Amino acid sequence: MQRRNFLKTGSLAGLTLTTLAATSCNLVSSKKEPDSAVADKPDDFALNEVTIDTLQKKMKSKEYTSRSITEMYLKRIDEIDKSGPKLNAVIEVNKDALNMADAMDKERASGKVRGPLHGIPVLIKDNINTGDNMHTTAGALAIADNYAKQDAFIIHKLRQAGAVLLGKTNLSEWANFRSTHSTSAWSSRGGQTKNPYILDRNPSGSSAGSGSAASANLCAVAIGTETDGSIVSPSSVNGLVGIKPTVGLWSRSGIIPISKTQDTAGPMARTVRDAAILLGALAGEDPQDIYTLASKGKIAPDYTKFLDADGLKGKRIGVEKDGVKVSPAMDAIFQQAIDTLKSKGATIVEVELYKQLKEAGKNSFTVLLYEFKDGLNKYLADANSKIKSLADVIAFNKKNEAKAMPYFKQETLELADKKGGLYEKEYLDAVQKTNGITRNAIDTLLKENKLDAIAAPTNGFAVCIDLVNGDYDNGFSFSGPAAMAGYPHITVPMGFAYDLPVGISFISTAYKEGDLIKIGYAYEQASKKRKAPLFKAVVG
Repeated sequence: MQRRNFLKTGSLAGLTLTTLAATSCNLVSSKKEPDSAVADKPDDFALNEVTIDTLQKKMKSKEYTSRSITEMYLKRIDEIDKSGPKLNAVIEVNKDALNMADAMDKERASGKVRGPLHGIPVLIKDNINTGDNMHTTAGALAIADNYAKQDAFIIHKLRQAGAVLLGKTNLSEWANFRSTHSTSAWSSRGGQTKNPYILDRNPSGSSAGSGSAASANLCAVAIGTETDGSIVSPSSVNGLVGIKPTVGLWSRSGIIPISKTQDTAGPMARTVRDAAILLGALAGEDPQDIYTLASKGKIAPDYTKFLDADGLKGKRIGVEKDGVKVSPAMDAIFQQAIDTLKSKGATIVEVELYKQLKEAGKNSFTVLLYEFKDGLNKYLADANSKIKSLADVIAFNKKNEAKAMPYFKQETLELADKKGGLYEKEYLDAVQKTNGITRNAIDTLLKENKLDAIAAPTNGFAVCIDLVNGDYDNGFSFSGPAAMAGYPHITVPMGFAYDLPVGISFISTAYKEGDLIKIGYAYEQASKKRKAPLFKAVVG
């Protein structure tokens, strides 16, 4: 979750208009790591910017095997993540990864190929259960002993698709729902993750490790989770494509929760096509998540069928008015994106969505407090951890404050623990004033203006890593509307300023992932703004 969206004036707090501080950051550590020269070294990794389709072709031709690809990524993690730039994006490597790769190679040799993900290494955020040798901790020392009893539903589907579980990624602890003064991409178990473009910049949370790792070519594709902004924000500032699906398209069972009305996992990839492949493979109904039952008949078996380079022709795109006046650098990039949309046949209509959502923004944090307590208590009660409740987490952190809370505390956890059950009038009213109002606002805007999507910059540029003062606003956030509504959201690389990437967002109504993929792909093919990171030490 993009914490700053909730802890000031509601989920629209990110819409403060500021300018980018194009200066170097001051890291807490006084030890200067030898990473300042990394950008001067050629990055000749054989799998740089490789796509799923290319990997499949190379395995089919026997140039590569799943094992050789997995070995290359494991070596890359050792060289880039654990040494070299020390991104610290991967919290744990899967000890069974090579065995999984061998099994997929054996199947391929026998003539069986399960689909486009067969033998493809994937990194998974560490709040998603894997019933294996890896922990599932949400980055928290409090449940560092937690080995899941079984796979999350989406991990079960990932295994069925033939993917190789390469490892788990670091995240903002408890998916950035611990403190009002936290630093994104830091967890007590995993430490601080860095942005691969500028190493003293924050890769954003909470799916920070997935964003940093996928961008730095530590895996083929990655999986993140989002409550509000945690897929699209790190995707944007790490130069990735991110898809936040409609709530219910992907199951949430087996994922450490924040909100039953807003949570979803989703793909983070370097191309729209790769994200679409992963999206389709993991979608499906799950009896353990009743929200998925609403997706019956609405899931596309293959989202790659929506990939159309001419997909913008005849489309009507609403442009959020406040998205065109963020900062001089952002405004120039977004205007160029608007011009590209027009050049490919889209009609642009200026709209105002945020003004309609002030009431929803005021109530969103209340909803999350109630749902976090309810969901986490249910998860922990059945988990393989000595910690069995939110109250136990709070007590553990107090007892182990030096290790668990060295930089910021746990005010948000404590606020949530004071809430009652989901039968409380305060909660029920807040849900209606958040989810209901936001859905109506988006649907009405789309219908009245005959729009196919609403667009805006995804967020501002990456902020400095600051463990002393915590996060600060980066000027803009467009995650709130789709998050509160439970609607789909895609972000695609839009451009750079100061060597820092930023994305453009497209949102629509429920189960319109196909339409958004078509728009996002057409924009991607017309703009080609994705560039691999250079691991620069500082801006400039």
